[in-house]
Amino acid sequence: MEKLSVFVTTFNNDRTLAACLESVKWADEIVVLDSFSTDDTERIARAYGCKFSQHTFMGYGPQKQLALEQTSNRWVLLLDADEVLSPASQAEIRALLAQGPDADGYTLPRQEQLFWKMSSPKVRMNHFLRLFDKTRGHVSDMPIHAAPKVEGVVKKLAHPFYHFGETSVHVKVDKINHYSTGLVADKQAKGKRANPWIMVFYPPLFFIRSYIFKRSFLNGWAGFIGSVTMAYYVFLKYAKLYEAEQFRKHGNSLLPPEAEKR
Repeated sequence: MEKLSVFVTTFNNDRTLAACLESVKWADEIVVLDSFSTDDTERIARAYGCKFSQHTFMGYGPQKQLALEQTSNRWVLLLDADEVLSPASQAEIRALLAQGPDADGYTLPRQEQLFWKMSSPKVRMNHFLRLFDKTRGHVSDMPIHAAPKVEGVVKKLAHPFYHFGETSVHVKVDKINHYSTGLVADKQAKGKRANPWIMVFYPPLFFIRSYIFKRSFLNGWAGFIGSVTMAYYVFLKYAKLYEAEQFRKHGNSLLPPEAEKR
């Protein structure tokens, strides 16, 4: 049977951390890397016997990679502090480790909290690579949406894990505003240029993909609001990239002299 290390990065996550750790307390090791929380995060982590340490936040990718490097076992599972393994996914992972994995990594479907309700299990869920052999993988250095990358065979697991991160429309909009800003520098570093026509055509196509083809309509008005906000996120990513290019090209020359300088 393969031993399992779970690794989690935290910052002021006392609202959800206990549920997260409760769902993986059977693991052989839990590593929690904290960014100097000021709430009860440390107390909760220590109560579950986690291998707890703190480090100044370096960005999502580098922080998760540092937590990965603190794990002791070959097989690892990445969870965010607002994510929880369902009972079915716990059983599936434990059975897989007992019989011996037949791939280098595994993706799990994620069922989302959608404001005031949980997303319907009939909605097409996104799959995320979370369980993997660390000798074959690492965490990407993306500033936002950092995720494991594995060299080798990746298979899908059947049962979902839960995400309790988007508790209200306010929280959702705050997150997409923060994330879209964080992606601008990354896109520029990769040489991506802003095409303003993407702002016109891509958001409505993304809405249709989310609401119709991924069946978010099954979530009622919560699904409609969620699809609209995600289309807005797509718009913001390219709008902010276009804005950054205009400021780099023109500076403040297009503004009147009285305008506040950027």
